[in-house]
Amino acid sequence: MGSKRIRLIVAAIAIVLVFAGCGGKEGAATPVASGAAMAPSAVLSDGVYFAQEAGFNERTGWKYMVTLEVSDGKIVSAEWNGANRDGGTDKIERSKSGEYGMVANGGAMAPWFEQAEAAQAYLLQTQDPTEITYSDDQGHTDAISGASIHVKEFFDLAETALSDGPVGYGMWKDGQYHAEEAAFAEGNGWKYMTDITVISGRIVAANWNGVHVDGGTDKKTRSMDGEYGMVANGGAQAPWFDQAMKAEAYLLETQDPTSITYTDETGHTDAISGASIHVREFFSLAEEALAGAKR
Repeated sequence: MGSKRIRLIVAAIAIVLVFAGCGGKEGAATPVASGAAMAPSAVLSDGVYFAQEAGFNERTGWKYMVTLEVSDGKIVSAEWNGANRDGGTDKIERSKSGEYGMVANGGAMAPWFEQAEAAQAYLLQTQDPTEITYSDDQGHTDAISGASIHVKEFFDLAETALSDGPVGYGMWKDGQYHAEEAAFAEGNGWKYMTDITVISGRIVAANWNGVHVDGGTDKKTRSMDGEYGMVANGGAQAPWFDQAMKAEAYLLETQDPTSITYTDETGHTDAISGASIHVREFFSLAEEALAGAKR
């Protein structure tokens, strides 16, 4: 065989191999231009995504949550918010009203809600909650201009929400709700009240507390301080505040104050592990507070 013909055959084989390599395997990654954000590998289903932290921060009393809306496979809106364990207004509203005074009291570069908006805008731009680099273990970043707060909570929750899939909005109208008993009890002098926070249709915080006819600190504080000595003096299985918090957690889990069954007329229940006190007052007040709040 002539050398010229051999060279032609070798060239033809090389061309075939080049085109085969360009075809690649099905599902192979497409190169991304330098500096461009890598989009999430999975196509997002349209809908509303939601995730929240498992509990309230012991030091600050806040718990964060993230709500995302996806349309045509893209994240089109993102909200980072927080609820306080005492109920009441959410973190965005407190920041806008000046009640959460990061600028006035802490010298921050901007109010919390503005910095949160900067983090939200970054996610809408990148479309990927993992496309963020932190500058320290607390979760601060140099990637977002105008945000000096730690933003790790936001991006971690956004990643969780997208991983869990769309869940829609909850059954309640967003807002803060309050109800309290009309009078102090004649027997013990206590009057109960309940404060509830709803974000993205979900009950994300509920606070059950009481005040005494003689004044002084509230019932939770007295219980935490040992002044309301149910365990030491009455042999209870746990302090009042601990059992009250278990009742609150049950409401956050069920999302419905009527979803409780009592074992007697005084309002005890077997549905809440670790709560032997009567809880009817709490759930009745929660039902009263949320009256007319269904979507």
